[in-house]
Amino acid sequence: MDDRQIIELYWAREESAVSETERKYGPYCRSVAVNILGSAQDAEECVSDAWLGAWNSIPPQRPASLRAYLGRLVRNAALSLCRRSRAQKRGGGMEVLLSELGDCAGSRPSPEEEFDAGRLGEDISRWLRGLDGAKRRLFLRRYWLGESVGELARECRCTPNALAVRLRRLRLELKDFLEQEGYAL
Repeated sequence: MDDRQIIELYWAREESAVSETERKYGPYCRSVAVNILGSAQDAEECVSDAWLGAWNSIPPQRPASLRAYLGRLVRNAALSLCRRSRAQKRGGGMEVLLSELGDCAGSRPSPEEEFDAGRLGEDISRWLRGLDGAKRRLFLRRYWLGESVGELARECRCTPNALAVRLRRLRLELKDFLEQEGYAL
């Protein structure tokens, strides 16, 4: 069943929409959650939350890309669970990812201005659109989907060290871009 048909099931409030979503996107959504959380049990909870989120938001939403929409729902659910569990224990996969990107985040140049997260997101999106497809996919798979360096290196047929160097160069490019846009890093 294609995405358009699945979305129509949601709009018709057919419960089969959820089972079709599970059939088509269950493995993908579980991998996104496991990459962030490191736990299959926690990932399952996030996937269930994503299915509920899809049921509650379609309609009125009519996503152009169901895969991206579900990926965002499950990623947000996983990050929320990660934040809750951080209160009980420190560490985790996303902590490492965020620390890698830490050099690329900062405040606006004027101390009077409040940090504008929306503008930062737009600027990062613009930078991503300027990358070639392979670099953009690599960056998003590592820092949005949370895939491990080892897993990405196997798929790219290179060593983890070589891939880490490529990721470091991408982060430096992002940092340079953001500095040119006026962010104090």
